[in-house]
Amino acid sequence: MLTLEFSAADVALTRFAHSPLEELANSVQVLKEPGEHAVHLPWVREVAPRIDWARHGLLSALIRIPNIYVPDFLTPMPLGSAPTPEEELARLTATDPRQVRADLDRITGPLPPPVAELYADPAAGLARLADELRTYWALALAPYWERIRRLVDGEILRRARQMSTGGPAALFADLHPSVTWESGTLRVAHRWYSAERGLDGGRGLVLVPSVFAWPGVWSQTDPPHQPGLVYPPRGVATLWERPAPAPDGLAGVLGRTRAQLLAELDSPASTTELAARLGISAPNVSHHLSALTAAGLLARHRTGRTVLYLRTPVAEAWLAQERTVVKNS
Repeated sequence: MLTLEFSAADVALTRFAHSPLEELANSVQVLKEPGEHAVHLPWVREVAPRIDWARHGLLSALIRIPNIYVPDFLTPMPLGSAPTPEEELARLTATDPRQVRADLDRITGPLPPPVAELYADPAAGLARLADELRTYWALALAPYWERIRRLVDGEILRRARQMSTGGPAALFADLHPSVTWESGTLRVAHRWYSAERGLDGGRGLVLVPSVFAWPGVWSQTDPPHQPGLVYPPRGVATLWERPAPAPDGLAGVLGRTRAQLLAELDSPASTTELAARLGISAPNVSHHLSALTAAGLLARHRTGRTVLYLRTPVAEAWLAQERTVVKNS
């Protein structure tokens, strides 16, 4: 059990970020142990044949299965809200050699040969690691990144809304089954790790949604990085699924396409993404989304250049009632 004590300043400095390197490291674990990450099996089937681990020997040796520790220098907490892969790789290659060796000293047992070489010459080893990460990224994550990023953007939007209306208690209430919040204390039920930490009255916490973290939750609390918590965002199961059928009751009231759009928005999505999921034109989707928004069933939020749609509380209640009726019929 990890226990984190928050001050008022820590709550004020708690923020969200998305990390390409965190997604990458977690995706390697998914490929190596797909049975533990069943929702990602469609992705695994597509990507696994592309990956030659002999070309990614250092990366593979750093992320071993079973392995309860991935060196922190590989997945540092993001400094900004949405760093690019190249920005994170630049930060990786600039890691202080002393930090690299300190992280590697935490690995139990003898170091695999590629990792031992990294320990002996961190600068050269990090350059090699960055090259492997670029190659892996292009094969395994780049083709799916926009889809992943939109899901995470929607998660951050939803959590920010919860925080604004209900404070930390609402934010952490359904973050993950292993996470609980009570009276300024955050508890994370880790299987292999136990500690009690203060956040030093002003460091705050970085919340990092990661689709490939599913179903687990990870924490990083050791200096020099800001403490962080990595957790799976809501809607991960929808990433690789085909569209679910529209509820018949809603379809009878709204029409099949609009009911389908409401059902698809378990997590916020853009017009382009919804058009791709449903196999209809973006202008057609935009027309229906505008009608649903005007009816008070959807809300629009802009993140950068993208407009995301999410269900309003009225739509959530309506859809929940429809699904209950179907379940009990």
